[in-house]
Amino acid sequence: EGSDLPCSPSNGSSQTLSAGEMYLFDTGGQYLDGTTDITRTVHWGEPTPLQKEAYTRVLMGNIDLSRLVFPSNTAGETVESFARRALWDVGLNYGHGTGHGIGNFLSVHEWPVGFQYNNVPLAEGMFTSIEPGYYRDGEFGIRIEDVALVVEAQTKEKPFLTFEVVSLVPYDRNLIDLSLLSPEQIQYLNSYYKKIRECVGPELQRQQLEEEYKWLQESTKP
Repeated sequence: EGSDLPCSPSNGSSQTLSAGEMYLFDTGGQYLDGTTDITRTVHWGEPTPLQKEAYTRVLMGNIDLSRLVFPSNTAGETVESFARRALWDVGLNYGHGTGHGIGNFLSVHEWPVGFQYNNVPLAEGMFTSIEPGYYRDGEFGIRIEDVALVVEAQTKEKPFLTFEVVSLVPYDRNLIDLSLLSPEQIQYLNSYYKKIRECVGPELQRQQLEEEYKWLQESTKP
C-alpha cells in the first residue's frame, strides 16, 4: 500500500531473464507428513568473483550454524551470529532474520521458534529454518535456506543440542569457492551430499527419473 511498484509484470517493468545472472528460488509446500521451506541460489553462467565469494560466505554461515553444538535451553539469538561471521569477516551482512520456526503441516513461518531476541530457547524436537543471505540492490540476491531439526548432540556432557538438516537439496557447485572453506566445512558438505545421494537417489530411480538421477549424481560428487 502506498508503493509505486507494479503489482503484476508489464512490458515496461519486467526483466528479460538470461543464463548469465543469479537466480534465487524460494520453494516449499505443505504435505501430509510435513512442511518444507527451502531456498537455493544458482548461476548457470560465469559468476563474478564477488558473487562467488558472497555465495560461498553465505554457505559457510549456513554450515557453521547447522553444525554448531550448544547447551540445551540456549536462546536462538545467542547462536545467530554464527550464520553471519563469515560475511562479517569481510564487511558483508544481511538485513533479515536468520531463521524461523516451521510447523508440521501448519504454518510455514511458525512462532515462537527462531533466532530473534523474542524467540523461545531452542529445544529438542523443534523445526527451524537456517537461512543466511546477501543482497546487492539492483544487482543480485543470495539466500541459502535449509530446514533443520533440533536434536541431542553426541557429547561427553549432557544435554547439548545441535541441528540435523532435513532438507536434501544440493548447493550450486558453480558458485562455491573451495579455497575459502575449512576442512571441517568441506567434510560437512561431503557428508551432506552423501546423505542426499542415499535418501533421494533410490527414490528417483524408483520413479525412473533417469535424467534427474544423473543430475543428482553430478551435483553431489565429493
